[in-house]
Amino acid sequence: MTDHSQHASTELPSNILKSTVDATSARYERNMRAMAELVATFHNEEEKIREGGGEKAIEAQHKKGRLTARERIALLLDPGSELFELGSYAAYGMYEEWGGAPAAGVITGLGRIHSRLLMIIANDATVKAGAFFPMTTKKVIRAQNIAIENRIPTIYLVDSAGVFLPLQEDVFPDTDDFGRVFRNNAVISAMGIPQIAAIMGMCVAGGGYLPVMCDQILMTDGSGLFLAGPALVQAAIGQKVDAETLGGAAMHSQISGTIDYREPSDEACIARIRSLVEKMGYRRQSVWDRKQPEPPLYSAEELYGIFEADPARPYDMKDVLARLVDAGRFDEYKPEYGETVLCGFARIGGFAVGIVANQKKHVTVLDDRGQKRVEFGGVIYTESAEKAARFIMDCNQNLVPLVFLHDVNGFMVGRDAEWSGIIKAGAKMVNAVSNSVVPKITIIIGGSFGAGHYAMCGKAYDPRFLFAWPTARYAVMSGDSAAGTLVEIKIKQLERGGKKLSDQEKQELSESVKQTYDAQQDPRYGAARLWIDRIIDPMETRDAIVRALEAAALNPEVPEFKVGVLQT
Repeated sequence: MTDHSQHASTELPSNILKSTVDATSARYERNMRAMAELVATFHNEEEKIREGGGEKAIEAQHKKGRLTARERIALLLDPGSELFELGSYAAYGMYEEWGGAPAAGVITGLGRIHSRLLMIIANDATVKAGAFFPMTTKKVIRAQNIAIENRIPTIYLVDSAGVFLPLQEDVFPDTDDFGRVFRNNAVISAMGIPQIAAIMGMCVAGGGYLPVMCDQILMTDGSGLFLAGPALVQAAIGQKVDAETLGGAAMHSQISGTIDYREPSDEACIARIRSLVEKMGYRRQSVWDRKQPEPPLYSAEELYGIFEADPARPYDMKDVLARLVDAGRFDEYKPEYGETVLCGFARIGGFAVGIVANQKKHVTVLDDRGQKRVEFGGVIYTESAEKAARFIMDCNQNLVPLVFLHDVNGFMVGRDAEWSGIIKAGAKMVNAVSNSVVPKITIIIGGSFGAGHYAMCGKAYDPRFLFAWPTARYAVMSGDSAAGTLVEIKIKQLERGGKKLSDQEKQELSESVKQTYDAQQDPRYGAARLWIDRIIDPMETRDAIVRALEAAALNPEVPEFKVGVLQT
């Protein structure tokens, strides 16, 4: 009998990603420098945001005998650990007429206390006394929604003057406004997700409901909890009463019985929170498979040189994946079909994941008539949409969380694309993403345009977390395409009104439109409005995915997967 074992072993396909990046090339070095400079700019901006209301406001907080929100969080978390901050760019460039609101005046993020992962929501009293701007409310609600989706115990450090009255119409009435925060408190508690609130300053008006609707309530001496402060009480009913008598910690501990723990200082209060967290029980084990993590084969630092910020320059997305996945192992799904979207199974930080990523390298394919054609990187074609839809359904069938990596121009257009059923295939992919029940994590590393953004699990498709590199661009279409379209429309409107534009005026109009559009594509614009949870350093990508998966692992409940009517 012939021994085929040796021959067979050489024929087995390898699932190890091989990287052929030339780290000595001029292009790589240019990319490396450009990305390093961009990341440094973002780091410097974030440092400024972390200053909150500035030195004078911090000094005023200390004079009251209180710590700042960031000092409280640093004490609360395990020694040596840091807050994985979410929404730090919230309200960036907004409310300038009111002096701005760094981080929207509230700090949110994931942190560990006695090794347990918790959501932290802390009012920053150095920013307008912790008042709620419209984006403050939306940021708190986003943090609560993350807690709900992933069953994350939540801690509120309350120090807020309540609604920012000049903007009350945008804070008070709607479904994603102030009242939703308290509604979420009730829903989170009913779901059995622990909530602890510590009043460490002012807590007035409707905001008083937040801590009182939590499971456990702490309050420090010198803090105030009341529906109406002394001045409003006097104006409303003519009664004169000081703040301590009206709603101090001693009163709520001894008389109203509203609070559970009265603490003399911020430090004592934080020590008590840590003690309470240490005694929390655990729920059912996660259904998501995790093994011992293995490091990637290649350095994450090389992502700086690999990525091409110029959308006209292709690069191989597999080189990016090789620096994210454990041990470089990637079981690619249908590798020779629909090649402009990469699909496959891997592990990241030990977690089994399904990866859907836009391939930015141009590929040559054979069509159904045996003719060769080039498919452009970053474009979703009919075959790639159908492949991705099938793969997403497979991941749901097999309980594998999904990771989406965006650098997408959109779906292919033109006669051939329409005849091939591109809309039908795209609808199938959108259906699979929409009805997916496994955790979805989205990272925008380059462009994320048009319906491609939707099909790749954009914000409207409920990713558990959405991260972006500083190089992300996020809009209906690119700035150049939008400028061309919008300028053409504007010129026709003016010409109908009898005005003829010169070539110079057309150029100036084009530049003005493009400048505005480009500003709105910037990831800071999206992060300011909470379309993006966190702008991440490319070297942080793997860590961000792991943290998101660790959060998702706290929720073991998976609904039944159904897709309804699929286009076939």
